Amino acid sequence: MSQIWNQIIASLPNPHFLQTHEWGQVKARVGWSPIYAVWTESQFSVISDPSSVTEHWKLNTEHCLAACLILKRAIPIRGLAARLSVLYAPKGPLLDWTNEPLRQRVLDDLQAFAKKQGAVFLKMDPDIVLGTGIPGADGSIADAGGAAIQSELARRGWVYSSDQIQFRNSVLIDLTPSEEEMLTRMKQKTRYNVRLAEKKGVTVRAGSLEDLPMLYKMYAETSVRDGFVIRDEDYYMAVWKLFMSNDASLITNHQLPITIPLIAEVDAEPVAGLFLFMFAGRAYYVYGMSRDVHREKMPTYLLQWEAMKRARAAGCTVYDLWGAPETFDESDSMWGVYRFKEGLGGRVIRTLGAWDYAPNKFWYRLYSEILPRLLNVMRARGKSQTRQSIGG
Repeated sequence: MSQIWNQIIASLPNPHFLQTHEWGQVKARVGWSPIYAVWTESQFSVISDPSSVTEHWKLNTEHCLAACLILKRAIPIRGLAARLSVLYAPKGPLLDWTNEPLRQRVLDDLQAFAKKQGAVFLKMDPDIVLGTGIPGADGSIADAGGAAIQSELARRGWVYSSDQIQFRNSVLIDLTPSEEEMLTRMKQKTRYNVRLAEKKGVTVRAGSLEDLPMLYKMYAETSVRDGFVIRDEDYYMAVWKLFMSNDASLITNHQLPITIPLIAEVDAEPVAGLFLFMFAGRAYYVYGMSRDVHREKMPTYLLQWEAMKRARAAGCTVYDLWGAPETFDESDSMWGVYRFKEGLGGRVIRTLGAWDYAPNKFWYRLYSEILPRLLNVMRARGKSQTRQSIGG
């Protein structure tokens, strides 16, 4: 099933590693049930049990028009007989969104599926571009097609979600120019810091499974220092080990999602790291971590430069730096991170974000009011547990 599914989505527009079979298996370990939906010329079919994949299904999906990994989670409510669930399509569905008949068909089927599943809501956040560049700045461009799809969703009863799981905006780096051209596109200060790190003896190496406990500890330290919440160690170990189990030497076939941990060192001491994910010709900077020691040697700059070079050598044409501010001014908590990413020569991409379709407005309203309070409690508890885990 893994190979078949990844081949299907790799052939569709804007394939994303969060739509891969491997990501579905990661989420299955933490309470979600992966569902694989496919649209062909003649039918809409759903597979929830990989062992039920038949030769007939394989043949029918050879000419796939759209596909979507949907994650399902049951919501047990005491005293109620209702079987409720939530559905989430991370970075999906995948299709040519400019094809209006296909788009209408896919949305119709998803809405009907959500009703049949008894879902409180179906959340989706496909990479539909609303514009590039910072709004109001020179060179900013709005995408009329994205705006039209946004209006269409609203007419259908979808609502912009108060719970944005992924970053709505990001910074993308074009990897098709030469290395020299990529360096030239960087901000002067960024380029200087890359060279400074090299002169100061910073080196970058690919990590192995043995490095994962150290990288998690560094990630935990980073989260405490910078004030963001992370999951427990078991979750990240599951993600990293599963994607690292795929053979990195086969990445050029573009149908195998992998991750490579990159570690910056000074005198053999790890000082920073990141996980470079790659799938279907696109690279992603997903998890980054650093220590306070040797920060003056600018290891994170050399680390990103090495990631760009490795992704380019693997045949990737785009490097997604995974996240940009919701509001492009200094009041946004991501402003400092964004300025760092901008310096690498990337361009802001503004997308649709997450939208929810709620078959039952009552349950959705109830869920939307309770969930934020629950998340605040869980985040506070998560920060406390992370501090304890690193002895802080």
